[in-house]
Amino acid sequence: MMLKPYRLGALLLTLLVLPVMPSVPALAAPAAVAGRGHTAAQISEFLIGFYGDHGPSEQDRENQVSQILKERQQLNEEVDVLLCAHDEPQDISIGPVTVAKTASVGWATVTTHWAAGTTDTFTAYVRLDSNPIRLDDVICAG
Repeated sequence: MMLKPYRLGALLLTLLVLPVMPSVPALAAPAAVAGRGHTAAQISEFLIGFYGDHGPSEQDRENQVSQILKERQQLNEEVDVLLCAHDEPQDISIGPVTVAKTASVGWATVTTHWAAGTTDTFTAYVRLDSNPIRLDDVICAG
């Protein structure tokens, strides 16, 4: 295989530059991607606004939820998959947010409060790179 002169020059330049400059942007891209995304504070603010006191609005369900959750809701009409419940709770609280940059996800425990004085919990997940920010998944506790 014969290299064209400009390809050979680019190859030589690359070989000369890489050992001297290990932080060339192309090599640093994976670290840069891991450093971007929503912060714990942004995710917390989103979840508090999204869930409110009694659950997400119809508009939020349409615009701030992943396609996977929308499809899961269509398959499970008897349960609200965003609340892991059959009814509307009296109140909702959001716990501290954990961010795993290497996994590109953040999550928080959501607690629903019910009329009988009972509570239930589930975990709400947000992808750090979602734009705009949206609920990506919900895992019910039991």
